[in-house]
Amino acid sequence: MSLARTDQNAVAGPERPELQQALQEIVDSGFAGVQLRVHDERGGWVGSAGVRKLGESAKPSTDGRFRIGSSTKTFTATLVLQLVAEGTLGLDAPVADHLPQFQLDRRITVRMLLQHTSGVFNFTGEYYEDGTFAPGIPWQGPEFVANQFHTYPPEDLVRLALSKPARFAPGADWSYSNTNYVLAKLLVEAVTGRPYAEEMQRRILGPLGLSGTSVPGTSPEVPAPHAHGYYTFQDAGQWKTVDLTRYNVSWISAAGDMISTTEDLHVFFSALMAGKLLPAPLLAQMRTPHPKLGYGLGLFVQETDGGGTVFHHNGGFFGWAALMYGTADGSTTLTASLTTGDAELDFAATAAAFQQAQQRLVDAVFCGGRQPAPARTDGQSAH
Repeated sequence: MSLARTDQNAVAGPERPELQQALQEIVDSGFAGVQLRVHDERGGWVGSAGVRKLGESAKPSTDGRFRIGSSTKTFTATLVLQLVAEGTLGLDAPVADHLPQFQLDRRITVRMLLQHTSGVFNFTGEYYEDGTFAPGIPWQGPEFVANQFHTYPPEDLVRLALSKPARFAPGADWSYSNTNYVLAKLLVEAVTGRPYAEEMQRRILGPLGLSGTSVPGTSPEVPAPHAHGYYTFQDAGQWKTVDLTRYNVSWISAAGDMISTTEDLHVFFSALMAGKLLPAPLLAQMRTPHPKLGYGLGLFVQETDGGGTVFHHNGGFFGWAALMYGTADGSTTLTASLTTGDAELDFAATAAAFQQAQQRLVDAVFCGGRQPAPARTDGQSAH
C-alpha cells in the first residue's frame, strides 16, 4: 500500500491572523525569518515572515527547504523501530552484538540509544548538574566556523565519545546524547548492509513521497528554494556574523543532519502518529515517556494545560531551528522553520528566544490561546 501524501498542498485554509501575528512577533524577537505550516480542524494554513536573506526584502518561501536539526532523531528512531518490527533488531538486545568494533558496554540496548538512557558521553559536550561543562567537538565560536566544511566520520564521533567517562551506568538515568543516534545510524548500516541514507529513502522518504527531504551526508548544500541561516559570535572581542547556509553537517550525523520542508515534516509526523509507519505496540512504546523530561523513543511527550497531549521533536543549531509537533492521531500538526539573523545574542539568549518562539506557536495551535505547559527541551548545544 502506498503511503504517499494525499494533500499535495493543503494551503488554501482560513485566515489565521493570530498565527501571522505570532510569526511577526518571532521575527521582532531577533530571528531573520520564519515559515509555518499548520493542519488542524480548520484546514491547512501556511505563512512566513521576515526575510529569506539578510539585506533582501523577499520573505522566506513557504515551501522552502531547511536544516531540521534534531527533528532528524524521530526519523532515525522510526527507521530503527521498523527494523525491530521486522525482527532484524531486538529492542532490548545488546547493541554490542552488531557493533563489536566499539567494545560497548553490553548492557547498552537499542532501546537505550533511542531513549537517551545509555549513559554514553555526548560528543557535542556534556553539561553537568553542578554547572560544569565537558567539551566535545567544537560547536560554537571561531573554531566552529573554521570547521564549516570539515568532514567528521561517524565512527570518529563515537570513538571520541567513548574515550570519555560514561555519564552513568546503562539504564540508570536519562541524559540527552547525540552519540546515541550516531550509534543508531551505524546500527542500521550494520544490520541492513546498506547506507543509512539509502535505508531512509527506501523505507520512509520514498513511500511517503517526501521529495523535499534528504540526508545530505557530507554535502554542504541546501537545495533551493531555501532561506539563509546566520551565526553571530564574538571573535577577539568583536561581534561577527557569518552565513552558515552551506555547512558540512557530518559533525552531527544522524543525530541532526537532515533537510526537509514544513509540508514533508507534516506528512511524516502525521503518518507516524496515525500508525502508518509502525505497528501499534511499537508506536505505543515510542510514545511512552521516560519520567525525566518526558522523552519516549525519539520524541518528546508534552502535556498541555488544556488536558491534551502533544508529541514533538524540535531541532536546531546555529543558524537554523525546526519545530515538529502533532497530536496523538496526527490530525493536528505544527511544523516550522526559523533562521537566525545578525542579532548579537549568545547561545543562552538564542536558546531563550527560540523557546519563546515555539511557545507562542504551540499556544496558538494546540491550546486555543491558553498558555501551555512548558515544552520539554534537551538543554544541549545541538539538538
